[in-house]
Amino acid sequence: MDEGSPGGDGRESCAPLRLAIVAGSTIAFAPLPPRGSVVLGREEGCDVRIDDRSVSRRHAALHVGPSLRVEDLGSANGTFVGEQQLPALTARTHRLRRLSRESAEIVVGERFNLGATTVVVGRAPVGPAVEPDRGHAPEDVVVRAPAMVALYEQAARAARSPISVLILGETGVGKEVLARTLHARSPRASGPYVELHCAALPPSLLEGELFGHEKSAFTGASQARPGLIESADGGTLFLDEIGELPLAFQVKLLRVLEDRKVLRLGGRTPRRVDLRFVAATNRDLDAEIACGAFRQDLYFRLNGISLVVPPLRERRDEIAPLARKFLEEACRHLDQRSAPRISPEALGVLEAYSWPGNVRELRNVIERAAVLCAGESVLPGDFPPHLVCGAAPPRGGSVPPPSSAAPPRAGSVPPPASAAPPPRAGSVPPPASAAPPPRAGSVPPPASDGARARGGPGDGAESPAAAAEPPTPTPRAEAMAKLRLEMKALERQRVIEALEQSAGNQTRAAKLLGISLRTLINRIDEYGIPRPRKRTP
Repeated sequence: MDEGSPGGDGRESCAPLRLAIVAGSTIAFAPLPPRGSVVLGREEGCDVRIDDRSVSRRHAALHVGPSLRVEDLGSANGTFVGEQQLPALTARTHRLRRLSRESAEIVVGERFNLGATTVVVGRAPVGPAVEPDRGHAPEDVVVRAPAMVALYEQAARAARSPISVLILGETGVGKEVLARTLHARSPRASGPYVELHCAALPPSLLEGELFGHEKSAFTGASQARPGLIESADGGTLFLDEIGELPLAFQVKLLRVLEDRKVLRLGGRTPRRVDLRFVAATNRDLDAEIACGAFRQDLYFRLNGISLVVPPLRERRDEIAPLARKFLEEACRHLDQRSAPRISPEALGVLEAYSWPGNVRELRNVIERAAVLCAGESVLPGDFPPHLVCGAAPPRGGSVPPPSSAAPPRAGSVPPPASAAPPPRAGSVPPPASAAPPPRAGSVPPPASDGARARGGPGDGAESPAAAAEPPTPTPRAEAMAKLRLEMKALERQRVIEALEQSAGNQTRAAKLLGISLRTLINRIDEYGIPRPRKRTP
């Protein structure tokens, strides 16, 4: 690694730099040194390895010093940096200039492309403004949905008592935020707030971390060490994913809950503790108890009061404010002066998606969009492809699945009666008021006015296809159809821009877009784009 002089003044260097790397639908972060050169590529020996086929083995080098410079190392798919443009010319497009074994200066917050991979240099978060071990609830917790308002009101009442609290909900819904709120609003707010993820530690280390140990309790125990239970004395102990706790430790934790005493490993005298227990899980503990994976008596001890956090798909009023909050935070870490707005089309995609990963997935999607957004607005194209494709209907939503058989078009002639299967022997004949069935090949008469008024099938001889009415498109379906048209227009514009950047070279344009040449040719034909001719760039 080439060493250089430290760059930036004290104000700029207060937070370390890091790379945000967007490859496909995933985003990853890599720390940067205070100074020196970092090689980026697909090879194992690179300082920052990017596992994407559009990235060369040794693609580019990033020089960190008094200024930031990115240098192309002879890559196959090119290194692209943004061109300087007048503010009046800067719209939704982001013009790029290709580097060929040359370097260009960039600034913190500016993006550059390695093939089809987008990279941004930003500032790493330096930690919250409050002490992390005090468990203060964030002041900007988003609570809009009526169910969440009622939940936090109930949590505020429960916080004033010493009763144990069990928080239930799917993964990523915000159980940890609610636990911090319980601590911050309790009389123990000035005491410590200690967290333990029960699934993060192997059983061999879990007991020592939870209960502590005495000196010489085992090989390597050169001094006594208190466990997390003792460390939370006078405050709150948050046990995340309590359903993952092995049965052997459930018995010991039950004893602590009942006696309020903890016995260290290798110790003989229990130590009295005064703390509050808050546990959380995404498992169905009733089912775990039924199959013998969780102790019922421990469940009763932890479940002094249970709080259920609803999934994000059931509180869609909070999607927009959460997305704006996450976008502002991501842009602040990327050293962007102002956060872009979220376009109505992008907001429609967010609100239509089912969010199986809940708030955690929403944060990841918004952080990715903050890196990819090139204009003043976040567009649906800045989201992962599955977000748009899976937007309607939402999983577990109230929209019924479509029928396997397509409904007949209005005005279509039903199939002849001979095509229908003959009645089985012994079947009940139609009522006397029904007309006789039509002859083979004849078209059945239309339903009577009375039958149409009742919405019934009309005469017994009328074909169901003739009586079926075309389904009325719902507002959601119309909105999604409009969104698909806008997405196609956006994709067409991107194809045109890639062809312009590659001077009409379709192979190079396909690599810029991260698609195959055959797919690009199909898109050109589908969108009616004139076939380009190669020209000198």
